[in-house]
Amino acid sequence: MKIVFVLVVIALLIVGAVYGMGTDSIDRHTVKSLDINRYMGDWYEIARYDHPFERGLVEVKATYRMAADGRIEVVNCGIDYRTERSRVAHGRAKLTPIQGKLRVSFFWFFYSDYNVMELDRDYRWAVVGSRSNKHLWILARDPVLPGRTLNHILQLVERRGYRSGRLLFVEQQRRS
Repeated sequence: MKIVFVLVVIALLIVGAVYGMGTDSIDRHTVKSLDINRYMGDWYEIARYDHPFERGLVEVKATYRMAADGRIEVVNCGIDYRTERSRVAHGRAKLTPIQGKLRVSFFWFFYSDYNVMELDRDYRWAVVGSRSNKHLWILARDPVLPGRTLNHILQLVERRGYRSGRLLFVEQQRRS
């Protein structure tokens, strides 16, 4: 009897996964060209979808550096506004055969998709997503984007099927 129950649960999970994939209307296509050397450096988090590993963080910044051995080092840092303590996560990224798509890991050998979906031609801002429609980031080289630029990015995000209303805007320049 237990086997039948387990098989039914597995079947329901498979059906749910297949159904869920068919109803997802998010466009996750990556940029046609990504110059990884130009992408290196500091990126300020302008906005993100809420998720547990960054919850409560302000002044969030990601730094990408090419290591001597060709690997990409990633350092994410931010301030937990509740405790005023700095939180830092060290990770690594690797290129994939698909332009604009990296794989990023902050824990052991578990990698996640990092899809650069929109990118300013001067590499001043980027929109990054993942395999899931639950993750979305707007990044910029400066801690604040001009309103006109931000509105343009929000329109791009909406056209891709993301809901811009779900974005949390990250406080980058707190007042003392």
